[in-house]
Amino acid sequence: MSLKTQLRGTGVALVTPFTADENIDFPALEKLIDFVISNGVEYVVSLGTTGETPTLSKQEKIDIINFTYEKVNGKVPIVVGVGGNNTKAVVNDLQTLPLDKAVAVLSASPYYNKPSQEGIFLHYKALAEASPKPILLYNVPGRTGRNMEASTTLRLAHEVKNIAGIKEAANNMVQCMQILKDKPADFLVVSGDDDLVLPQLSCGMDGVISVAANCLPKAFTEMVRKGLSGDFAGAKKLNDTLLEAYSLLFAENNPAGVKAFLTELGLIQNHLRLPMVPLSSGLHEKVKAFLKK
Repeated sequence: MSLKTQLRGTGVALVTPFTADENIDFPALEKLIDFVISNGVEYVVSLGTTGETPTLSKQEKIDIINFTYEKVNGKVPIVVGVGGNNTKAVVNDLQTLPLDKAVAVLSASPYYNKPSQEGIFLHYKALAEASPKPILLYNVPGRTGRNMEASTTLRLAHEVKNIAGIKEAANNMVQCMQILKDKPADFLVVSGDDDLVLPQLSCGMDGVISVAANCLPKAFTEMVRKGLSGDFAGAKKLNDTLLEAYSLLFAENNPAGVKAFLTELGLIQNHLRLPMVPLSSGLHEKVKAFLKK
C-alpha cells in the first residue's frame, strides 16, 4: 500500500501528557491513543510539535515512540516527528531513534535560523538521504519564522527520492493550490491548519494532520471523510459545529488549548512544560462551555 493511500484522511498530532511533577504520564497517553483510534483517526503522529518535543530529552522521545508502537499495536499507521534547526543533529536522530515501525517521518523546516530557500532544500535533501523512512515535509512559518515556498516544496518533491509528501500549514490557500497543481501524482499533501481543512479538501488535499482530532476526533474525522468523498454539504454541516472549537484551541497557544479540552474530557491532567503554560482561566471556562453544548 502506498504512503498516499495509508495516510489519506485524518492523522492526529498527539499531545504528550505530563504528571504534576512533569514526568510523562504514560497511562494518560495510553488512554489518549485508545480514544483517538476508537473514534476514527486514520493514523497517529508521535512527537509532533504539539507533543512539546522541544522540551523532551532524547531518552524520553525513545520511550514515547516505543510506548506508542506497543499501544497502537498495528491498529493504524504511525508517523514519527523528527526535526530541528541543526541539520547534523537531525540526521543523527534519524539514524538512532527507533523508527523501524513507523511508516514515515514528519520533519518541520528549520526554525529560528531562517535559512534561504536553498538552505531549506539542502537541509531536507540531507535528511532524505539519511532517513530509513520516507520524509514528510512540514511547512509551518508561523512557528519557524520562514515560509517554505511552493517552488521549494515542488523541487524537493520532484528531485529528492525519499521526500514523500508535505504537511502544509502556511495558512495560504494560493500556495496550497500551487503545490497541488504541479506535484508528482504520488506526492501526499495534507493540511496542518485545522480551520482550513474543508476548503483545502475541495482543492485536492489528501487529508490533515490535526490538533483538534486529539479532543474532537469523531466529528472531525467524519468531516474530513465527507470532504474526501465529495460530500461537501455534509462536511460543512459538521465543520460549522467545530468552528468555535478551532478558535479556542489556538487562541493562546498550542498545545495549551487542546490540553484544556482533554483535561475536561478526563483524559489527561492539565500540565505543560515551561515555557508553555496552561490556558488562561477565562478561555478555559469557554472550553468548558463549548463541551457542555
